[in-house]
Amino acid sequence: MADYDRRGGGGGGRGGGGGGYNRKRRYRDDNEDDNHYRGNNSRRRYDAPPHVRLRKQLIAIAENPMIERHDEISQIANLFTDNWDDDVLLRGNFTDLVLQLCVEQPLKTPFLAGVLMVVNTNKPEAMDLLLEKAARLIEDKLREGEWRDVKLYLKLVGCLQGVLEGEGVFGVLGELFERAVGLQTASSEDTIGTEIVKIILLTLPYVMAAGSPEQVQQEWQQKAADLLENTAIIASEPHPLQAVIEPYHPEAGEENPAQSQSLISLLQAQLQAETAQGWALSCLPRPWQFPVGEVETVAKLASAKKHVLPNIVIPKTVVRGPRPLFPEVYISVYGQQEVESVPPPTSLASSLIRDALLDTINVLHFNRNATARQLIEVDCYFAPRTFALRGTPFDRLRDIEKPKSTWKPEDVAVDAVFTQLFLLPNPEHKLVYYHSVLTEACKLAPAAIAPSLGRAIRYLYRNAPRMDLELAYRFMDWFSHHLSNFGFTWKWTEWVEDVELSGLHPRKAFIVGSIDKEIRLSFAQRIKNTLPEPYQKLIGPEKEKDVPDFKFANDDTPFAAEGREIAALLKRKAPDEEIDAVIQRIQSQAIDRDLDALVASTDVFVTCVLYVGSKSLSHVLAAIERTKDRLADAGAASDASRTQIIEAVMAYWSVHPGVALSIVEKLLNYSILTPLTVINWALNDQAGKTRGEALAWAHIYELVFNTVIKVTGRVRQLVVKVSQPDEMVDDETRDNEVRNMRELFRAIEDSLGAWAGGTKDEMLESNARGEEDGLVRRWGTRWLRVFKRRQAIEEAFLVEAVRERERREEVRKEWEVVERQRREERERKEAEEKERNGANGAEEEKKENGMEGEVDIIE
Repeated sequence: MADYDRRGGGGGGRGGGGGGYNRKRRYRDDNEDDNHYRGNNSRRRYDAPPHVRLRKQLIAIAENPMIERHDEISQIANLFTDNWDDDVLLRGNFTDLVLQLCVEQPLKTPFLAGVLMVVNTNKPEAMDLLLEKAARLIEDKLREGEWRDVKLYLKLVGCLQGVLEGEGVFGVLGELFERAVGLQTASSEDTIGTEIVKIILLTLPYVMAAGSPEQVQQEWQQKAADLLENTAIIASEPHPLQAVIEPYHPEAGEENPAQSQSLISLLQAQLQAETAQGWALSCLPRPWQFPVGEVETVAKLASAKKHVLPNIVIPKTVVRGPRPLFPEVYISVYGQQEVESVPPPTSLASSLIRDALLDTINVLHFNRNATARQLIEVDCYFAPRTFALRGTPFDRLRDIEKPKSTWKPEDVAVDAVFTQLFLLPNPEHKLVYYHSVLTEACKLAPAAIAPSLGRAIRYLYRNAPRMDLELAYRFMDWFSHHLSNFGFTWKWTEWVEDVELSGLHPRKAFIVGSIDKEIRLSFAQRIKNTLPEPYQKLIGPEKEKDVPDFKFANDDTPFAAEGREIAALLKRKAPDEEIDAVIQRIQSQAIDRDLDALVASTDVFVTCVLYVGSKSLSHVLAAIERTKDRLADAGAASDASRTQIIEAVMAYWSVHPGVALSIVEKLLNYSILTPLTVINWALNDQAGKTRGEALAWAHIYELVFNTVIKVTGRVRQLVVKVSQPDEMVDDETRDNEVRNMRELFRAIEDSLGAWAGGTKDEMLESNARGEEDGLVRRWGTRWLRVFKRRQAIEEAFLVEAVRERERREEVRKEWEVVERQRREERERKEAEEKERNGANGAEEEKKENGMEGEVDIIE
C-alpha cells in the first residue's frame, strides 16, 4: 500500500489532484479495448530477438539431462536457419559463439558439432564461414604457441570430419607430426614436440567418432593406423625430465603405490588398444547420429554438402608459448580400490574424460562456481551409461552387475582436480583456485562429493611418507584450508595411533602441520575443541595466547631493563638519539660479558620492535617500516647480526610461525635479510640445534620454499624484461641476479646433501639415534629432491628464454611472407573480379544499345 499511496499522493497531476491522475489511468473510454487493464493482469510477453535466444540456448546446451539431446540440437539449428535471412547479427554471432564455447566450455564441443551438422543440411554456407574462421584461429594460436587452444579448435574441427572432403583433419595432424619429429630430432629434451604429439593423440578419437561405421572401416582406419605408427616413435620414448616430476618416491624395498606413467605413452597404448576394438570409443557422445525414427533428419545428414577444410599454414618454426611445457604423468587418488570408481589407466576413457575436465578447470578459472557445476554434471557431456548414477554410495558399486559402469562421476571430477593440485613442477593457476573449486563442488553437492573427498584424503594420507615432499605440503595446505570451510570437522579418530609416533615420522609431521595451519585460519581454542582427547597435547597453552610473552619483562633475562626501555621509546616514537644511547649501553655490557656486541644489541632491538607491533600483523609491519633504516644497518654490519634478526623473529613468534613467516618476507623485501641468510639459518642453525628434526617442521619448509620462489621469480622477471627492447634492464643486473640464484641453490644442495648423506656434524655426534637418524636422512633426501628439481627448472628456463626469443623472431619473419602472399592473392582475385565485372558491364551496355536501335527501327 505504501507504493500505491506514493503514486496517488501529491498535487498537480495531469488531472488536477493526485487522485484524478490515477482515475484517468484506471478508467478508459468505452470504445477502447481495456481487457488488458481490467481482466488480464499478466504482463505483456517480451520476445527476445533471435540472436539473443540463440545465444542463450547455445550456452546452455547439454546442461539439462531431462531434454533429449537430438531435440535440443534440432531446436537450436532450426532457430538459426529460420532466421538466417532476417537477422544479420545472427550469422556472425553464431559462428563466433561456437568457436568461443569450444574453448571456454570444451565439454560441450561434440554437441556444438552436432548443431553445426544439422545447420549444414539447410545452410551449408554457415559451415564454410565457421571453417574459415576456425582455420584462421588455429593459425593464430599456432603462431602464438597457445597449444591448448590449438587442441580445442582441432577437437571441434575433428568432430566435423564427417562433412569434410578429402583428408580433412588427417592432413593437419600429419603436418603437425612432421614439426614434432623435427623438434625431437634436434633435441631429445624438447617439450614442444611432446606437446604436439599429445594434441595429435587427443584429437584422433574425435575424428574417428565423427564418421559413420562405413567411413571408419573403409577410409579412416588405415590413416589412423599410419598416424599411430608414426607417433609411437616419440610417445614410446621416456622424456629426460620425467624423472624430475615423479610424484612418488618409495624407499628401498617398498612398492610404488601408484606407478606413474607418461601421459603420451599411456595415450599411445590406449589408442592402439582402441584400434583393435574397431574404434568403438564408447564414452564419446555422438549427437550428430539421430535416432532411426528421425527419418527426414537422418536422410538430410547423409546427403549434406561436403566442405573443403581451408588451408591451415603451420609455421616451420613453432614456439613454446606463454605456458611452460613439461612432460605429464598419470596419477590418481583412487588407485588400489576393490571396485573401480574411476576409469582405469588402460581405458582410453580415462584420458579423454580427464583431458576435457582439465581444460574446463583451467580455462574457466575466472568462475569457480561454473567450473564446479560442470564438474558435478560431467555425466551430461558423455555417452549414456558411461557413469554410474550420481550419488551412488561407494559400497553400492559392488552390487552393480557387468556390463554396467561403476565409474562414479563425483570421483572422476575430484580426481581431475587433484591431478592439477598435484601437478609438477607447477600447476597452471594458483593452488588456492583448485582449493576453491573443490570447496564449491562440495557445497553444490555435499552428499555426493564429501564421501569422494574422504576416500581421497585417506589414500593421500596413507601414501604421505612416499609422496614427493612438495606434493605432501600441497596436500597439507589443501586439507587444512578445506576443513576451515566446513567447520574444521574431520574423523580424527582414524589417525589416533599416529599421534604417538616420533615427530620425525611423515604422518605425525602431517598431523602437526595441519593443526598449525588450522590455527592460523582460526584460533587455538576453537581448533582444540574439534580434536579428540589424544590430540589435545599437540596444542600447548602458549598457543592460546594472542600475543607472545615479552622476554624482557622478566628481570632474570639479560638486558631486561634496557629491553623495557627501548620498548617504551619505540611506543612513544622517540627520536633515534635516545634509542642510540640505550643500544650503546647494551653493547658495552655485552663486551664486558664476552658477548658479540652487535648480536646482543640486535637481538634486544628486534625483539622490542616485534613486541611493540605484536597487536596485529599490520602493527608489526608499521613498526618495521618506521625502523627499517636501523634494521638495515644492523643487518649490513655482519653476517652474525643478520642471522640474529631472523633468530629473534622466529623465537618471538615461535608458537605462531605463520606470523613469523610474514615478517621474514617483509624483511626480505626491504633487503634487511638476504635469501642466503634465511637458508643458512633454517638448514644449518635451526636444523643443527634440533639434530635435523626441524626438517620435519612445516613452517621451516615453507620458509625455505617461499624464499627460493621469491628469488627465482625475481630472476624470471629480469630475464623476460631483458628480452623486451622497451624495458630498461641491463644484462649486468640480470647476470648478478642469476649468479645469486645459483649460489643460493648451491648452499641448499650442500646443506641438504649433508643431511641426506648422514655426514652432518650433529648426526655424527649422536650415535645412539639409529632409527631417528634414518628418518632425518629420509627428510634430507626428500628436501633435496624438491630443490634439485627447482634448480633444474630454472636453468631450463634460462636456456629456453633465449631460444624462445629466437624462435619468435623466426615465426614473425615467416608469417610476414605468408601474409604478403595472401595479400597479393587477394589483390589478384579482386583485379580479376573487377575485370570480369567490367567485361560483363560492357556486354550489357552493348546489348542495351542494340535494343535501343531496334526500338528506333520499329518506330
